[in-house]
Amino acid sequence: MAALRIGIAGAGVLGRLLAWQLSRAGHAVTVFDPAPGPQAPAIGTLSAPATPHAAGFTAAGMLSPLAELDNASPEVALLGWRSLALWREVAETLLAEGVSQPLFAQHGSLLLAHGSDRGAAQRVLARLEHARTLAGETQAPEPLDRAALAALEPDVAPGLHAWLLPGEAQLMPREMMATLAAHAPGVWWCWGERVARVAPGLLQVEGEAPIGFDLVIDARGCGARPDAPVRGVRGELIWLHAPGVSLQRPLRLLHPRHRVYIVPRPGNLFVVGASEIESEDRSPVSLRSAVELMSAAHSVLPDLAEARIVHMESNLRPALPDNEPATHTEAGLLRINGLFRHGWLLAPALVQDALETLSLTEPAQEKADV
Repeated sequence: MAALRIGIAGAGVLGRLLAWQLSRAGHAVTVFDPAPGPQAPAIGTLSAPATPHAAGFTAAGMLSPLAELDNASPEVALLGWRSLALWREVAETLLAEGVSQPLFAQHGSLLLAHGSDRGAAQRVLARLEHARTLAGETQAPEPLDRAALAALEPDVAPGLHAWLLPGEAQLMPREMMATLAAHAPGVWWCWGERVARVAPGLLQVEGEAPIGFDLVIDARGCGARPDAPVRGVRGELIWLHAPGVSLQRPLRLLHPRHRVYIVPRPGNLFVVGASEIESEDRSPVSLRSAVELMSAAHSVLPDLAEARIVHMESNLRPALPDNEPATHTEAGLLRINGLFRHGWLLAPALVQDALETLSLTEPAQEKADV
């Protein structure tokens, strides 16, 4: 197949990954996004930006297909396991090209519960085991006694019940988003351009005439309304700086109100968040959420007591009515939406499947030479 002219609406995780892969396959790619540029919101921001930024920035970057089986389908877990391996390949490719900053780490993750929540933890583990057998390829959670937990994570509170979820991983969302954009050869990035309409072979930016492409890809997430029945699900993050606190892998705490997670980042940073709040409110993090999240984090890592709050962030993740991702393909048009809180977990597998369906997985020059 000859190189195609491809227009992508949306420069979130999906849009950047698609642009990165398609440009390397020799296609002429143009990406349109309302954000002012490729960068993430500045660290230290405590208020909502005037222009909404990609949901992929407001993420801890946990790649936890096993943990997500708590309330996601086995199909989501299978996509997640595939994506985990694909992200590793992407990170290795970028590393080979000279990217020196850390993008990916795989040390497993921990599921934790306080004593009062042990019964709830056992019910969650039972659901995980049932769904895990359906998903097929996932490893079982490994219970950890106090000595084993202390050996893995000595700064975690010793009285917690703990299970190791082997094979799970994490990536660095801000760094990966920036690197994908910077290492997509020849992509034309049109920032500050809001797409008003997509159709087979046509993409229209607000206030401008339609532009023709061989293929149009709609990866706008919440911005795809009213073309897609998508809703926004609020996620909130708090960044803490805590020199001297040690944590090697992501933690997920069973909590009565939230799915609370704590994820280590380079530079003595820790991201604390709750994955899912049914609200389309884009305002800054609330007092209630901040207190609950930081209290939960302190109960897991007592040495966070002297941590400094350096950043708070909220955003909306795109979800369809069934909370499952959906891909639609027809001549001249590809739509992917509804990644919910699984954006980083699902994107590579969904992109791989879509590009295989469209016969765009091989480099265009190689196809032309056949």
